[in-house]
Amino acid sequence: MLAGLIACATATPAVASSAETAPIEQAPGQAAGEAEQIWVSESGTASWYGQRHHGRRTASGSLFNQNAMTAAHPWLPMGTKVKVTRLDTGQSIIVTITDRLPSKKRVIDLSYGAAQKLGMVHAGTADVDLEPV
Repeated sequence: MLAGLIACATATPAVASSAETAPIEQAPGQAAGEAEQIWVSESGTASWYGQRHHGRRTASGSLFNQNAMTAAHPWLPMGTKVKVTRLDTGQSIIVTITDRLPSKKRVIDLSYGAAQKLGMVHAGTADVDLEPV
């Protein structure tokens, strides 16, 4: 089933008890009263963005630096640190969420610098796992 989720580039956040990680904001689509559930992982397609956005304001209010280790995510709180692991190579990096991702096709947009560290600049996208740090 995980392979199917990755192949379709859909993201389904996994949740667990509070013993596994620290709680974060309620995820979109989560019913009222489920806020005690927490995000523990997510899989799907990552892409990257760079020079066209360099120097512009992000959703967090900071200026986007294409060379920084930052990323855009649909709903994780600004400032959240996320471990991004490329599934085909096993390479991992840690990024900070500083922007919003409007796409439903991808789980995360990495800065150019982060994509470069994962070796995915040329391909443009990569299948990844996301985990809280």
